[in-house]
Amino acid sequence: MRPQALQDGIEPDPRFTLANERTFLAWIRTGLALIAGAVAIEGFGVDLDETARGVVAVALTGLGVAVAVGAGIRWLRVEQAMRHGRPLPFPTLVPFLVLASVLVAAALLVLVLTR
Repeated sequence: MRPQALQDGIEPDPRFTLANERTFLAWIRTGLALIAGAVAIEGFGVDLDETARGVVAVALTGLGVAVAVGAGIRWLRVEQAMRHGRPLPFPTLVPFLVLASVLVAAALLVLVLTR
């Protein structure tokens, strides 16, 4: 039985559905990598002030969770677009991830250079 959000429309070619699932899994891996980076920074005691290390770890964890949630939303939006013959939605996850990654990296760089 399909979820309610996928009940209507025409069943897409299985290759497209499977490609959408592979893309979803790639985004999930990205989210897990961000969370693993947070664990590494916090767990292995990177040479930073304890508060700064905690802030960076929380930021990376939050970013990883946001990417995972965004991946699920994107998967559903793409699946619905394929079922209704609409153009694929803009990948809002990409600019979000770029901006957030740059901000976290800049904050980490400032913390390292000012200690």
